[in-house]
Amino acid sequence: MSDAATRCGFVALLGAPNVGKSTLLNRLVGTKVSIVSPKVQTTRRRVLGITVEGTSQLVFVDTPGIFDPEKRLERAMVDAALKGGEDSDLVLVLVDAKRGIDRHTRLVFERLATVQRRRLLVINKIDLVRPPVLLPLIEQANAVIAFEATFLVSAETGDGCGELLAALPNRVPEGPWLFPEDQLSDLTDRALAAEVTREHLFRQLHQELPYSLTVETEAYTVAPDGSEVRIDQTVYVRRGSQKSIVLGAGGQMIKAVGEAARKELEELLGCRVHLFLFVKVREGWADDPERYHEMGLEFPKSP
Repeated sequence: MSDAATRCGFVALLGAPNVGKSTLLNRLVGTKVSIVSPKVQTTRRRVLGITVEGTSQLVFVDTPGIFDPEKRLERAMVDAALKGGEDSDLVLVLVDAKRGIDRHTRLVFERLATVQRRRLLVINKIDLVRPPVLLPLIEQANAVIAFEATFLVSAETGDGCGELLAALPNRVPEGPWLFPEDQLSDLTDRALAAEVTREHLFRQLHQELPYSLTVETEAYTVAPDGSEVRIDQTVYVRRGSQKSIVLGAGGQMIKAVGEAARKELEELLGCRVHLFLFVKVREGWADDPERYHEMGLEFPKSP
């Protein structure tokens, strides 16, 4: 296939925390490439999800939610989101149909005013509202910032996602594909394993603790015949009291997290997984440039 016959472009998914960006990415790509949690600010790193529609390769960029950051890690996440939009050819701006144009969404619109890229409005979670609320929401959003087109979807059920996907190929530029046809993400298996474990920690733990931890894959060893893999991971927390919570009584919490993560990794990797989790205290991990590099984030110089 000649270069002139192909298209390829980066499509960024931007929005406030917990509007369903990662769920939509997984839906559009057709498999899980980004972790999902009911808690806000689950996505920390930029994640690429890749799919092919006809002669077009669409490279979706899942970004952290845009919010008003207070801490260094939060600023790094928001900076990564905005850079994802600036570096893309097309921006999908997600709005939660149930929450509407709240202050978080208005903040997203304000930040996007400086991102000079073609924008499509994607109103997500339409399965949670009655249809009459959607038209006023579309009008309200377009009154704040101009969008090229609007799509109504439910990333959870798949409603409207086919129409959205079909509208994207002709909106990306002509050019050669950047990834092999069968590649679905830029995440290595090591990074994917860490993200899966972090997702299950988010699901099991409560309140603010998930935001005080990070997961790193220390070793990833595949058997010579590819039938199994051993994964050694460290969960870093900031305080000794947090370590006790992550471990749980008699180690039951970390055991449950490890079991759930292992089962999901076996489905994703297609082989037997031996997962070993260790919990360590590293008080300043959120101020350690090396940890940011591991998460794929730029380290902000100011605290």
